[in-house]
Amino acid sequence: MNAFIAHLVELGREAATVRSRQLSLRRFSAWLAEEDEIDRDELLGLKPPKLDQKAVNPLTDDQLRDLIAACKGKEFRDRRDEALIRFMAETMTRASETVDMTVADTHIGRGVALITRGKGGKGRMVTFGPQTGRCLDRYLRARRTHRLAEANQFWLGDRGKAFGYYGLYSALTYRAELAGIADFHPHRLRNTGATRWLRSGGSEGGLMAVAGWSRRDMIDRYTRATAAERAAEEARSLGLGDL
Repeated sequence: MNAFIAHLVELGREAATVRSRQLSLRRFSAWLAEEDEIDRDELLGLKPPKLDQKAVNPLTDDQLRDLIAACKGKEFRDRRDEALIRFMAETMTRASETVDMTVADTHIGRGVALITRGKGGKGRMVTFGPQTGRCLDRYLRARRTHRLAEANQFWLGDRGKAFGYYGLYSALTYRAELAGIADFHPHRLRNTGATRWLRSGGSEGGLMAVAGWSRRDMIDRYTRATAAERAAEEARSLGLGDL
C-alpha cells in the first residue's frame, strides 16, 4: 500500500486523489476481513498520508477582464460564455452546480439563484450584481431561439444541444486560450471569487455560506496562494508602526 501511494505521489496525482485511493483500498480490505475472505485486515490502523495541498493561483483582475473580453461577440455562445464566467466568478458556484441550474430557480430581477444540487446534497441561495444580471439577461434573450428553449435547464449548448460539464469545461478553456491564460480550469473561477471576496473585506462566515463550505479550513485551502499578500495589505492598513 505504501509503495502504491508513493507511486501516485511520484506521478503528480492530487492530494485528494491519493487519499481517496488509499481510503478505498482500506475499506475494501476491511470488507474482505469482515466477509472472512482474508484472515485479517492488514491495513487496519493505517493512517491517511500527509500530503501537501497544492496552492491554486487565482486569476488576477486583469486576467479576469481578459477572459471576459475573450467572449466579445453577439452569437449565442458568446452571450452564454460571458454570462457563465461572470456568474461563476461572482457566486463561486462549482461547475457541477452551475450546470444543474434551472430557469425556474434563477431570478434575474432579484439577482438571486437557488442552487438545489450543492455538494453533499446541500442547497443554498447565491446572489449576483447588476453586471452579471445584465449578462444573464442577454443570454436568456439569445436562448429564446434555441431548439431546447422550453427546457428548464438554464444553460444550453450551442448548435441546439444540451449542456453538461464537458460543454462547460470546453467553452471556458477555449475562452482562456483566447485570453492567453495558461493552466486554466473552471475551478480557478471559484478560487478567484474566494480571493476577491476576502480582499474586498468580506467576512469569512459570509464566504463560507456563499461558497457552500461547512468547514473553516476550506477558506485556507482555496486562498492559500494569496494569504501572504492579504496579510501584508492588512498589516499596512493597521499602521502598527505609527507610534
